[in-house]
Parts: sequence; C-alpha cells; structure tokens
Amino acid sequence: MKKCDLKHPPGDEIYRSGTLSMFEVDGKKNKVYGQNLCYLAKLFLDHKTLYYDVDLFLFYVLCECDDRGCHMVGYFSKEKHSEESYNLACILTLPPYQRKGYGKFLIAFSYELSKKEGKVGTPERPLSDLGLLSYRGYWTRVLLEILKKHKGNISIKELSDMTAIKADDILSTLQSLDLIQYRKGQHVICADPKVLDRHLKAAGRGGLDVDVSKLIWTPYKEQG
Repeated sequence: MKKCDLKHPPGDEIYRSGTLSMFEVDGKKNKVYGQNLCYLAKLFLDHKTLYYDVDLFLFYVLCECDDRGCHMVGYFSKEKHSEESYNLACILTLPPYQRKGYGKFLIAFSYELSKKEGKVGTPERPLSDLGLLSYRGYWTRVLLEILKKHKGNISIKELSDMTAIKADDILSTLQSLDLIQYRKGQHVICADPKVLDRHLKAAGRGGLDVDVSKLIWTPYKEQG
C-alpha cells in the first residue's frame, strides 16, 4: 500500500483568495485524475454520465487550504472547445461542504472564465432539477442586482454582454420573475424598483464572491 503525498491537485493554481484556491487540471495531461473526478461525481449525481475520454475536458478544482495542504471541496468541468457555448459540463460540491456557498461560487467562476474568453456561456443540457434551481438562483441574483443599479433602458443583449450569460437564459429567468412584457413585436424589460426589491429578498444571499483581481488565467489554446 502506498500513501499519496500530493498536497494539492495537479495542474495550475489559477486563483487564490484567503483560504480558497482553484486549480485548472487538463484532462489530457492528467487523465487518471480526471477520470477519478468523474467517478467521484457519479457517486453523488444520479444523472451523471461517465466520460472515459477526459482528454477533451478541463477540470476546475476548488480547495480549502491550510498548513497541511489544499483540500478539495468541489469542482466543475468544461469542454476545451464547445460548439454549443457550454461553459460547464459537470458540477459537484462534496456533501460535507454543501450549503456553504461553494456551488454558487463554482457557477460564478465559470462565468468569470467566459468573460475572460470574451464569450457568452451556458451550462450543458439537460440540467437536473437541482442544477436548474442552482443556476436559476445565480441568474436571478446577478440580473436583479444589475437592474436595480442601472438607470434607464437596458436590453437583453446588453445584459448578456455584461454578465456572459446566454440571452436565452436571461429571457427565461426574467420571464419566470414576470419582468418581461411583449410590446410591438419585441421583449421589453419592466423593472419596477419595488418588484426588484421583493425578488431580491426572495432570492436570498448571494454566496461567496469571486475576487476577479485574484484570477490569473488565460483561455485554453491547443499546443502544437
């Protein structure tokens, strides 16, 4: 029997803020580690489809760090090249670390990467019921906070450019909040301040923030 002496995931540390670190792991360079992450997710996610060919994926592993090393609390994966603009394929927060805001943090982190890429993103479909609930919560808070601060008219495209959230996801979220009306052949956002405050209160706390100034990352490029 051998003891694992690694104190952090393989790959590059691309984010550290306080005791939180994020590591980017290339599935092609660390195949066994990537496959084991998929096996681990399968234990907790009934809908999870196992991918044995992890070469096409990047894994973003979130850790709590102390003087003994970096301890994984969750991760998400994404395709290196997605024709459907997917910015997240699988997401997992380990049970001992749930209800601490890490799931929302992972979702927010995936969108910060999309902003760095200059692209809009969306999670891979189909979403589980819990996945849709988590994403709808994230989209709701992000969009409501912008609408509350913004003065004047704003379009769905402008919201998409600001947040990297796909226009279809913005539209469905605002429709679920009854903030969209259809006038003269186009969708119009109706953002009454009192209604926004009510929805924000119902949305609950936003969770952990991603400190973008601590993100040191460049988009993936295939090496020749």
